[in-house]
Amino acid sequence: MKRGYQLTKTADELVLEPQCENCAALCCVVFVFDKSESFAIDKAAGEVCPNLDTCGKCTIFRERETLGFRGCIAYDCHGAGQRVTQEVFGGRSWRDDPILMNRMGDALSVLRQIHEQLLLLGAAAKLPLDPDERLELSGLRQILAPETDWSEESLKAFPVARATRQVADFLSRLRRHVQLSG
Repeated sequence: MKRGYQLTKTADELVLEPQCENCAALCCVVFVFDKSESFAIDKAAGEVCPNLDTCGKCTIFRERETLGFRGCIAYDCHGAGQRVTQEVFGGRSWRDDPILMNRMGDALSVLRQIHEQLLLLGAAAKLPLDPDERLELSGLRQILAPETDWSEESLKAFPVARATRQVADFLSRLRRHVQLSG
């Protein structure tokens, strides 16, 4: 585990923003890039981006847009990358143990979706919810941010599609709190 990285326990304490210095450059490795206006190259899933140096840093970070890597700028793991690296894998990396690459990618896929739902619930928490809605919000946040740390096994078993539907159903019932301007 990287020194200075804090494990968190509640949805309110989670950092839902990337901290790339605490990640193993997962987005640069596990995802597919298709040559397009977003990516200047084709890259297969599990292939290390050629712009990643041996220390896990992007060699074109400041020039990503001009060099054709707008997709890298647009991507946001919502803090899932550092949690997978530091919490789920205890600071271990695919660089030290290549067998971890697919496992870390699988964990990132699930945890990123969980973090997306937590972001939506965070926005809902700012609405003038009634006590029953606050209780339901709290229950959903507890499902998505349990008091125990995520593990590979718990992420594999997590019913992400069902949780996403529950959050969507909850949010759809909050429409009365949002005044649409037209």
